[in-house]
Amino acid sequence: MANAPQYDAAPSRPLSRGDVKILSLSALGGALEFYDFIIFVYFATVIGHLFFPPDIPEWLRMVQTYGIFAAGYLARPLGGIIMAHFGDLLGRKKMFTLSIFLMSVPTLLIGCLPTYETVGYLAPLLLIVMRILQGAAVGGEVPGAWVFVTEHVSRKNVGLACGTLSSGLVAGILIGSIISAFLKSHYSAEEMADYGWRVPFLIGGVFGLLAVYLRRYLEETPVFAEMRAKKALSEGLPVKRVVTRHMDSVALSMAVTWILTGAVVVVLLLTPNILMTQYDIDASFANVWAIVCVVIGCVVSGWCCDRFGSGVTLLGWSALLGVSYTAMMQIVPNDPSQLLALYCLAGFGVGIVGVVPTIAVKSFPAAVRFSGLSFSYNVAYAIFGGFTPVVVSWLVVQDPAAPAYYVAALSLLGVAIGVALLVSPGGKRLALMQH
Repeated sequence: MANAPQYDAAPSRPLSRGDVKILSLSALGGALEFYDFIIFVYFATVIGHLFFPPDIPEWLRMVQTYGIFAAGYLARPLGGIIMAHFGDLLGRKKMFTLSIFLMSVPTLLIGCLPTYETVGYLAPLLLIVMRILQGAAVGGEVPGAWVFVTEHVSRKNVGLACGTLSSGLVAGILIGSIISAFLKSHYSAEEMADYGWRVPFLIGGVFGLLAVYLRRYLEETPVFAEMRAKKALSEGLPVKRVVTRHMDSVALSMAVTWILTGAVVVVLLLTPNILMTQYDIDASFANVWAIVCVVIGCVVSGWCCDRFGSGVTLLGWSALLGVSYTAMMQIVPNDPSQLLALYCLAGFGVGIVGVVPTIAVKSFPAAVRFSGLSFSYNVAYAIFGGFTPVVVSWLVVQDPAAPAYYVAALSLLGVAIGVALLVSPGGKRLALMQH
């Protein structure tokens, strides 16, 4: 890794107007794409009733529905690796635009699909094909977007770029939550089953295609353009070079991705249901504000990476995440009035997701950066994002405090990685690598 050729953007120039445009369009596109991917879960119940036989048991219907949702996650690694391969060989911009196109079209088509009543078992088959296409698209979008923005800005703004883009991805979850709440409050159950469920998918598809159009105005990254001009692109399969020469970077990126998945899945997605089932506490309103705090936290943590270093920031944000979430899960069951304040603080701690790509994207040389980041992130997300809900849901039956223990363990992992980046010679070199 240390001997790999590096092709950097200007190391110390200030953030330009062009950089702001790139960050804005990238964050907007990321928000729309993540909205397209996540909106399915908000309407899983009505989709389950419309796309499966009416006489099957309710538990089987939900298992099949969430199985289709999970198919999108399983498709992420393969789609991400394929798109990253061409991104390292043909250009970042092409794959960056293709990923959002591949997300927008299936989302739009989901809103137009016939239901089980019309075409029988063909309905769920078409739905699962659309979800697989969505998963492949988001597998290329997230790492591709991180690479795209960091190769445009100067090295002193890499953290801010990653944090801003991460905040856009989280904003997609927030948009999905808001649109879901709005539609469910304005449509009756009959209207929702008749046509209302189609609206969020049609909205996502149309705005996604608009984002495709806007990305036409983005330019290829200077780093890739320089590699292409100097004929320094990766030879052969970039992912093969990644797994044979850069397994230390893969291990680091997968470890920090585990922290990211735990923070998002446990703190944002599972906690409201845990508080309701274990303590009869409705956390839906507080959850929305916690997501707002995540959006802010991503930008702040990314900025801190640029000012204080990735190691220090990861150490501090890991401690904040572990302490704030543990305090919330200990205090709120006995004093629900503290829920909003503590959930917002924990949400700000989840802003650690702005630190994760800053570390991961710096750990791979430019020639295989897209493939290395995509392989590490998508494989780790498929594994940890898949088993975390199952493990935590089982553990919480044994001990209601289990979610806090799980997040605390990941926080300790983050602290350990942060210390390693600060004190080890290899860690110091890795922390200084920008492009």
